[in-house]
Amino acid sequence: MLDIVISGLLLSGTYALVALGLNLQYGVSRIMNLANGEMLVLGALAAFWMFTVGKLNPYLTMVLAAPLAFAGNWLIYRFLLRPLVSRSKNQGQLEVDSILATFGMSFILIGIMISIEGGFFAYKYLSIPIEILGTKASLSRIVAFAVACCIGLALYLWLNRSRTGMAVRAVAVSPQSALLVGINVPKISALAFALGGAITAVGGVLISTFITLDASIGVIFTMKALIIVIMGGVGDTRGVIIAAVILGLVETTVATLIDPGLTLAAAYLIFLAILLFRPQGLFGRKPT
Repeated sequence: MLDIVISGLLLSGTYALVALGLNLQYGVSRIMNLANGEMLVLGALAAFWMFTVGKLNPYLTMVLAAPLAFAGNWLIYRFLLRPLVSRSKNQGQLEVDSILATFGMSFILIGIMISIEGGFFAYKYLSIPIEILGTKASLSRIVAFAVACCIGLALYLWLNRSRTGMAVRAVAVSPQSALLVGINVPKISALAFALGGAITAVGGVLISTFITLDASIGVIFTMKALIIVIMGGVGDTRGVIIAAVILGLVETTVATLIDPGLTLAAAYLIFLAILLFRPQGLFGRKPT
């Protein structure tokens, strides 16, 4: 049982990074980004190429990928998504428009990645087995979990202790009210979308050190991130982290005790239960 708990916690760190990125984009910018998983795979592919061709440490690639992903996502929001926000008459229309736009964008990114690397790609880095309370795990997974914890803590402190972070939270709660107190909502929304993309790309670099990927696998990560965001409560960082832990533990338990092929089914059962009995999420507020 202890090995299930440890494996589940390590897996939850990976999920948390992907979900934190989507949480910022959907919870603050109000953009349902269906290309979130492709951004993760793009970060992983960059790490793969830099390691195999340039012999560059993946963690140095992570330092390079984060600002590049931030800039790329800022440009995507500014020139593709911001016009959709401006013309949308309500949140429902914005969600439909953003889903269609990012769905198309995901295919463009998949096409680009297939042209670079058509098949599966993987490499070994820090695959040294480390024993934790009698359970062995690769050092790369432990490092990924540690980095995920640091990013999650830093994001939580930034959102709750800094002036800009408080503005981000205000926009997440009510963009209209944020405007009334002088917050530049378009600027904050662009910042949140770009930061979410950067966090997701960092997650991709970390995942690439211990998981075999291909260009089309991003949709799986997008769906799991969406489950976690809805489960934890849209816009709630604390809820997303706890929901990621729950999903990681459930998937590991099902894979170990029942059948690895049923992990997705277990994830969606939890998702349906949340939608039926607590649609606002574990830490979300009930609509008034």
